[in-house]
Amino acid sequence: MEDSPSYKTVFSLGRFKIRKLRSGAPSEEANATHKHPVPAQQMEDNGSLSAPPDYETTIDASPRYDFYALSAPPGRRKTRPTLDMLRNAEPQTFPGDSQDPNMDPDMKEGDDKDVEADEPEPEPVRFGWVTGVMIRCMLNIWGVILYLRLPWITAQAGIGLTCLIILMSSVVTSITGLSISAISTNGKVKAGGTYFLISRSLGPELGGSIGLLFSFANAVAVAMHVVGFAETVKDLLVEFDTVMVDPTNDIRIVGVITVTVLLGIALAGMEWEAKAQVVFFFVIMVSFINYFIGTLIPATKEKQSLGYFSYRGDIFLENIGPRWHGESGSFFGMFSIFFPSATGILAGANISGDLKDPAVAIPQGTLMAIFLTTLSYLAICATIGSCVIRDASGNINDTLASSNVTGDCVGLGCNYGWNFTECSSTETCKYGLANDYQTMSMVSGFSPLITAGIFAATLSSALACFVSAPKVFQCLCQDNLYPVIGWFAKGYGKNQEPLRAYALTFIVAIAFILIAELNTIAPIISNFFLCSYALINFSCFHATITNSPGWRPSFRYFSKWTALFGSIVSVVIMFLLTWWAALIVVGIIIVSLAYVTYKKPDVNWGSSVQAGTYNMALSNAMNLFNVEDHVKNFRPQCLVLSGPPNFRPALVDFVGAFTKGVSLMICGNVAELKDSSCAEDCEEQFKWLSARKVRSFYNFITMGDLRTGAQSLMQVSGLGRLRPNTVVLGFKQNWQTDTPQSLENYVGIIYDSFDFSAGVCVLRIRSGLDVSRTVKAQVNLGFQDTEGALGHEKQRHVGFKVVGADTHLETVFQSKQKKKNIDIYWLYDDGGLTLLIPYLLTRRKCWSHCKVRVFIGGQMANAEQHREEIQLLLSKFRLGFNEVVVLPEIMWAPEETSRKEFEDLIAPYRFNEGQKGSETVEGMKKDAPWKVTDEDLRVYRKKSEQHIRLHEILQDHSRNAALIVMSLPMVRKGACPSSLYMAWLETISKNLNPPVVFIRGNQEDALTFYCQ
Repeated sequence: MEDSPSYKTVFSLGRFKIRKLRSGAPSEEANATHKHPVPAQQMEDNGSLSAPPDYETTIDASPRYDFYALSAPPGRRKTRPTLDMLRNAEPQTFPGDSQDPNMDPDMKEGDDKDVEADEPEPEPVRFGWVTGVMIRCMLNIWGVILYLRLPWITAQAGIGLTCLIILMSSVVTSITGLSISAISTNGKVKAGGTYFLISRSLGPELGGSIGLLFSFANAVAVAMHVVGFAETVKDLLVEFDTVMVDPTNDIRIVGVITVTVLLGIALAGMEWEAKAQVVFFFVIMVSFINYFIGTLIPATKEKQSLGYFSYRGDIFLENIGPRWHGESGSFFGMFSIFFPSATGILAGANISGDLKDPAVAIPQGTLMAIFLTTLSYLAICATIGSCVIRDASGNINDTLASSNVTGDCVGLGCNYGWNFTECSSTETCKYGLANDYQTMSMVSGFSPLITAGIFAATLSSALACFVSAPKVFQCLCQDNLYPVIGWFAKGYGKNQEPLRAYALTFIVAIAFILIAELNTIAPIISNFFLCSYALINFSCFHATITNSPGWRPSFRYFSKWTALFGSIVSVVIMFLLTWWAALIVVGIIIVSLAYVTYKKPDVNWGSSVQAGTYNMALSNAMNLFNVEDHVKNFRPQCLVLSGPPNFRPALVDFVGAFTKGVSLMICGNVAELKDSSCAEDCEEQFKWLSARKVRSFYNFITMGDLRTGAQSLMQVSGLGRLRPNTVVLGFKQNWQTDTPQSLENYVGIIYDSFDFSAGVCVLRIRSGLDVSRTVKAQVNLGFQDTEGALGHEKQRHVGFKVVGADTHLETVFQSKQKKKNIDIYWLYDDGGLTLLIPYLLTRRKCWSHCKVRVFIGGQMANAEQHREEIQLLLSKFRLGFNEVVVLPEIMWAPEETSRKEFEDLIAPYRFNEGQKGSETVEGMKKDAPWKVTDEDLRVYRKKSEQHIRLHEILQDHSRNAALIVMSLPMVRKGACPSSLYMAWLETISKNLNPPVVFIRGNQEDALTFYCQ
C-alpha cells in the first residue's frame, strides 16, 4: 500500500515501514516517502509478520516460529537479535526512503530469496500408525499362548477367571501403553526405540536398567515362541507316528534348528520383514475366521469323541468356574503362563524413528492394538469354553449305547450320549480343553489353517524378538553405561549389524529352548516383562513428580498416579507369580541403578548418613558442572533482590511459586558496611523461609553502594551450574520521591543484569511489596517503598529493630486464584522466558485454574496469519496456551489525556535547556544523567507513545486479570535516562489491580520443541 493523503509514514527501517492515519493535511515528509513504496513481500521476508512499533530505538524482533526450528541448514537459520546486539547496537540515521539508497535492492532481495529458496531435504518413507505400530504390536501380542495355551487355561481357571486374567493383563499393559505414549510424545522422537526414549528423556539410570531387562526379556521371548512352534511340529509328528527321539527331545531338536534358521535370516538381512508382517497378519486373520466358522459347524461324531459339541448352554455353565489340577493349577499359576501373551506392546515404540508422526502413531497404534487383541482373547475364551468339555477320551466307541462301563455315567458328556467316565476318573483323558493343547485346531473348520496361524504367530514374534533384542542391547552397549558389555557394541557392514549381540541372543535362546517346557519358560519371561513395565511406569511417574519444565508430553491422557499404580501392580504381580525370581530381578535393578549413579565415586570410608548425604551432594554438583547446558533442561534460576526475605513476602512468594521443586532460588540482601546484624539475622531468615515452605537460599553482602553490592551478588551467587540466570526485583514504588542517585542505582541494576547475560523480572503490586514496620540501614535503599520509607537519618540509626512479616501472612501468590486470566503480552522475542515463567506458575495448584491468554503485536492486514503462526509455535512448545490475541491497535496513537499524564510524570526530570548551547547541555547531562533532554524525547517519542498506548490496552483487556506479564523494554546501553525508563514502567503498570510482572530473557532459547 503506498502512502496516500490520508496516511503518513512515521518511520521506516530496511524493508519495514510504519504508517498512521493523518490528523491533518498531508505533509511533505509523507509525499517524500510516497515516492518509494515498500513491497509487502519484503516486510514478510524480514522474519516477522508483526513488526515492532518502534524501530528507531530498538532492533527487537517479534516472536517467530523460525527462531526455534532447527530444520534450516547451518548459516541459513533465522535468528533473533542477541543480547549484545540489543544492548550495544549503534544508532543509525535513516532517510525518508525505507531502504538505503547505496544498497542494491536486487542484491538484497536476492539474498532473501536464497534463504527462502532452501527447502529441507525430503524425509524417507515412514510408517503410519496402522502398519507401523498397530499391526506390529498385534503380531507380537498374538503368539503361541493364544493358540496352544488359552484353551487349556480356560479349562483350568474357567471362563470367568480366564476373562479376569485377560483383563488384568490388559490393565497392566494399557497403563504401560499410556506411560510409553507420554514418554514418546515428550519432544521430537528419533530412532532408537524404547531404550532411546527412556534414557534420553529420563536419564541413563532408569534407561540402562530397562535396556538390560528389555534385551534379556526379548531373548527369552525368542525361546518361548520357538518352543511353541516346536510343540506344534512335535504334535504333527506324533499325529503321523513320526518321532525322532522322544517328544521332549524332539522339541529341543526342532527348536535348535528353528532358532539357527532365524539367526541365518537375521544375519542375511531383514529387508523383507516389513512386507512379511502383512503376510503373517493376513494368515493369522484367516486362521481366526477359520476358527470362528468352525464353532458354528455342527459337531461330527469324531469331533464329539474329542469333546466338541458346538455351542451349548450347559457346557458354558459347566466351564464358567475353575477346576484346578497339576502343579501350576492356581490362579496366579495360570496368570504367569498367560501374561507373556499380553506383551509386545512396545513393538511400535521400538521403531519410533521410522514413524511418520510418533506423537500420533505410538499412542493410537499401541492402545488400539491392546484393545483389539484383548477383544480377540476374550472372544476365543468365551467361544471355546462354550463348545468343548474339559475331558474326552477320543475313542469313538465311548458312547452310552456301546459302553461296557458299569455304574453311573459321570460328566457332561453323558448329556450328549457319550461316556468319558473311565478316563475322567483315572485322569487319563487325552482330549478336551484340559488335556489337548491343539483344541483350537480340532474346533476349526480346516485344521491346517490353525497350524499355519500358529506358525505365522510364533515365527513372526520370534523373529521380531530376535531382531529387537540385539538392536536394543547394541544401543545400550554403545552408551558404555556398564563394564564388559562394551565388546558387544561393535557393528558390522553398512548397517552396523550387531553380529556379536546376535550371537549372545542366540546362546541365551538356546539355553532356554533346552528347557523344552513352555509352561516353565513363560513364568520366567513374565517376571522380566513385568519388571520392564514397572520401570516404564515408574519413569513416567518420576518425570511428572519432579516437575521438570522439559517434561511436556503432547499425550495428555495419562496420570502420574495411574503410572505409579501400574508400577506397583507390576511389582506385586511379580512377587505373587515367582517370588524368588522377582527377588533376583529386583537385585539386578538395584545393582544397575547403583552402578550408573556411582560410576565414578570417590573412596569414602565414612558410614554415617550425613557423610553419605554430603558425598552425594558434592558428587552431583561436580557431575552437573561437567554437563553442558541444554535448552531442554533450562530452568529459571533466580537471584531475588529482596532484602531480608520477610520484608517483601509477596516478591519471595512469587518467585517461590514457579521455582519450588523446579529450579534454584537465592534471596539476596545488600546491607551497609557498618551493619553487623545481617550475620545474626541470617538464621532467622532461613527459619522464616522454611516455615513458609519456600525452597530458597539466602545470601547477604555488606557494601557501601547498592548497585555495587547487587553486581557482586550476581557474580558470586551460586555454585557451578547452579548459578542464577534470572534477576528478580521489586518495582521501585518511590522512585519519584527518592534521591536521583538511588534512581540511577535501581535502573543501573537492570542494565547490569543484562550485561551479565541474565534475564530480568520486575514485579509490581499496587499495594507495594515492603511490609516491614520499621526501616533500618539494612533495607535496600534502592528498593524501598513509599509506605515503608522513613528519613535516611533514621535508616542509619543502628538502634532500630526491623520487624518483617510473620510466616502466616498470605499473599496473592499463595491464595487460590479463581478462574481468571493470566495475560501475557509477548511483544518482543526474548527466547521464551516470558512464556516459561507463567507456564511454571500455572503448574501450581492455586494457579492451575487460570486461563492463559497471549497477546502479540501485529498489523491488521495479516493479523490472522500471524495469530496462526504463533498458535502453531505455542502448540509445538506444549505449554497448553491456546488463546492468542493480535493487537493491531498497539500501533495507534494514544489518547491526548494519557499523553498529558505522561508529560506531567516526566516534567520534574526535564532539562530546562532554553537557548543554552550544545556544550552547556552536555555538561549538564554529565552532572545529572537521569535528566531528560529534548533530544531524548525526540529519539524515544515512538517508544514512549507505545508504552502510553499499552497502558490503555491493559485497561481495556486485562483490568480483571489475575496476573499481567509484560515484555520488559530494552534500550541501548547509556542511551536512555533512568527517569525516562522508570516513567515507561510507571506508565504501563500504574493504577492496575492485578500484579504486573515485567520479564525479559537474555535472548537465548528457554524453550524448545525438540527431543534432543
